[in-house]
Amino acid sequence: MSKKIIAVAGATGAQGGGLVRAILEDRASEFAVRALTRKTDSEKAKELANLGADVVAANFDSVADLKKAFDGAYGAYLVTNFWEHFSPAKEQAQAQAMAQAAKDARLEHVLWSTLEDTRIRIPLSDPRMPTLQEKFKVPHFDAKGEANKFFSDLRVPTTFFHTSFYWENLIFFGMGPKKGPDGKLAFTLPMADKKLPGIAVADIGKCAYGVFKRGAEYIGKSVGVAGEHLTGTQMAAELGKALGEDVVYNAVTAEAYRGFGFPGAEDLGNMFQYKAEFEMEFCGARDLGISRALNPALQTFGQWLAANKGSIPRS
Repeated sequence: MSKKIIAVAGATGAQGGGLVRAILEDRASEFAVRALTRKTDSEKAKELANLGADVVAANFDSVADLKKAFDGAYGAYLVTNFWEHFSPAKEQAQAQAMAQAAKDARLEHVLWSTLEDTRIRIPLSDPRMPTLQEKFKVPHFDAKGEANKFFSDLRVPTTFFHTSFYWENLIFFGMGPKKGPDGKLAFTLPMADKKLPGIAVADIGKCAYGVFKRGAEYIGKSVGVAGEHLTGTQMAAELGKALGEDVVYNAVTAEAYRGFGFPGAEDLGNMFQYKAEFEMEFCGARDLGISRALNPALQTFGQWLAANKGSIPRS
């Protein structure tokens, strides 16, 4: 019997790449992978092809192109990349195209990688945090959360899949500990004493694979995943153990973080403020027991650090 095809959007990215590898590493899997990417000749795409994925070109702005890429597939993992363009409108347009193509291709199970619409708890009129781009509090959250309706309205059989803070942000996004004027390493987050759900990107893919393996169990439902819920102090302590030197937790305010000036600082400052102010709800939506049931190999922060500490910049 032929295997069921899972089409993976953003297959060369963090989330999609993790799912592609999770499926390919399971030699007994009932699924095969169709890796969707705009650049089939990229090194990452070639690497996936060498691992056994069927690499297919796809334009995520085109319903027709996506429908062709979904043709004959059982399901799809769908994710958009806000940080590529910083445009909520573009992100929503891509989500709408994906939902329509999934409907037209009659996919049986879609995982839509989404996030909370923060405006439900902090409306635009709320002065606790600034409104950004006139219509959002946390653009890269709100645009995805609002886009859920595209899948629901079209009755696409969808699992609304909520991810967490990537621990890889410490490597690639400049969020790792940095040396201060006193020469000591400081880990900066605007989370006060609140817990931050975090996860390794490989485990996002493995958890998503776990959802697909459950069949219809999670269709029409939301499921959130995390490896651990840790305070900034706990993360700094784990970093110190792994790096072999003291790391202090620099608990700045959300306002200070918004003023750091790097691209997306205001968005991220608002995001961390939301996670801190709604710690119970945000952590509660990312149940560690469910995450481990979906992915028994789920890593803790300490385990991830043991394997990745050498890649974390310290300057």
